[in-house]
Amino acid sequence: MHSFKLSFLLLLSPLLLVAQTKKSVQRTMPDRPKLVVGIVVDQMRYDFLFRYSEKYGKGGFKRLLGEGFNCAYTHYNYMPTITAPGHTSIYTGSVPAIHGIVGNDWFDRSLGRDVYCTEDTTVVTAGNNPSPAGRMSPRNVLASTITDQLKIATNFKSKVIGVSQKDRGAIIPAGHTADGAYWFDSRDGSFITSTFYMKDVPQWVKDFNAKKLANKYLEKPWTTLLPIEQYTESTADDMPYEQPIPGEKKPVFPHEVGGTFQGFYENFRKTPFGNSITKDFAIEALKNEKLGKGSVTDFLAVSFSSTDYVGHSFGPNSIETQDTYLRLDKDIEELLTFLDSWVGKENVLVFLSADHGVADVWGFSNEHHIAAGSLDKVTVKARDVLNKAYGEADWIQYYGNYQLYLNPAVLKAKKLTYSDVYPMLRDSIVQMKGVANFINLHSLEAVSMNDNQAYFVKNGYHPRRGGDFMLVSEPGWQDGYTKAGTGHGTLYNYDSHVPCLFYGWKIPHGRTGASTHVADIAATVSYLLDILEPSGCVGKPVLDMVGQIK
Repeated sequence: MHSFKLSFLLLLSPLLLVAQTKKSVQRTMPDRPKLVVGIVVDQMRYDFLFRYSEKYGKGGFKRLLGEGFNCAYTHYNYMPTITAPGHTSIYTGSVPAIHGIVGNDWFDRSLGRDVYCTEDTTVVTAGNNPSPAGRMSPRNVLASTITDQLKIATNFKSKVIGVSQKDRGAIIPAGHTADGAYWFDSRDGSFITSTFYMKDVPQWVKDFNAKKLANKYLEKPWTTLLPIEQYTESTADDMPYEQPIPGEKKPVFPHEVGGTFQGFYENFRKTPFGNSITKDFAIEALKNEKLGKGSVTDFLAVSFSSTDYVGHSFGPNSIETQDTYLRLDKDIEELLTFLDSWVGKENVLVFLSADHGVADVWGFSNEHHIAAGSLDKVTVKARDVLNKAYGEADWIQYYGNYQLYLNPAVLKAKKLTYSDVYPMLRDSIVQMKGVANFINLHSLEAVSMNDNQAYFVKNGYHPRRGGDFMLVSEPGWQDGYTKAGTGHGTLYNYDSHVPCLFYGWKIPHGRTGASTHVADIAATVSYLLDILEPSGCVGKPVLDMVGQIK
């Protein structure tokens, strides 16, 4: 080889090595979207994706289904299926037995009172705002969230924002390390946050609140989006098992929710426009916080709550619920369209799910010869049984989340154990209409119940926060709602089967009927982002989807 060529190659070789090293580094750097958007629809059963599909537009639910991936058989795997545990399970990839959020409220025996899921007495409403609605934070969540893990993975360079009407719908998804969580204060119709996150809200939030959009949305009565005769997927407008919005005489259109009467902003939640203002605020957050515009992945968590408020009052077969979903479809279309122009579909990873489903109104079920009903007060029966057997006393501390908490001081004074009183309680309570089982949570291994019940009960029970006994209802039977309206919370499919859609960045179009759980959402997002899954995660990546991603 000529000396000139040899010298040239010797000079060139370090440059080639550097170039090769750069290529190697580029290949091993995490490949992530600019933005993740998590959408939770409060009280959305899976069938709502298709029940109203003929009247959905092309850019909302149909776009997510037509361009994204549908995990069509996604369920919750615990009870009670209610809002706070649902949001927590989606974002922690876990179950109440681990993440500790066993209900919207529970009884804390160390404090001797019931505790709200996001209450925090160490903080106040941010800014010069005396509202008690801001005394909230995620401190009660015992596991990390997918949003926490993203912050940790980027050395806290990622920005995370949570938005919802409900405090728990904004706070829990945003996680412990969020840059902000904002929720709707029905005292004055503004979005607020707490000093857990910041001393005062940003100027853009003040500007948004100054617009008083809730008032503008209700300048006119709530009427149907389409001519009312086109709502052929729903029952008639005036049904005896629907609850009117407070201030109304009948549960019928048009709904006169506007005005200056007390409770205006609380009633605003019970209209589809609560979802619309949430969407408006979410888009403002994207713009003003510049989410998706930095060098690392950002995260926006959005929860739409009006579907829950409307659903509880009118039920899933009502025109009100159908109209709320038709309008939510438009809100989601507007959000997706904005994301197209903001970062582009190829740069945003979107998932959509729900915190729980909902039961048909039991009056509707009875009308169609389906077994259903309202449970009698379990506390009354339990108190009567114990008073008769052992003498009158303050036996019951709390009942909630289908769980009964006895007073340990009374048991101790009467030299009784939970196991002593359980057989008598069970024998009486299982005789009540609509009761399938009554379970001793202190001795789950010894309780007679089928494997399916045991699976749900064990996953939903946390020893420090759970009760002493759990009631399992028969299908269709509800705790409360004695005359009208409906609820959720059971282990049955109408409460546990929810949507799970992925869309955008690298997501293939497809559908799987494989059994998946809500906990799989956080596991899947962790897998896609190449980050550690949340600390209590029990979910698995959706292999039918991620296996197609190269």
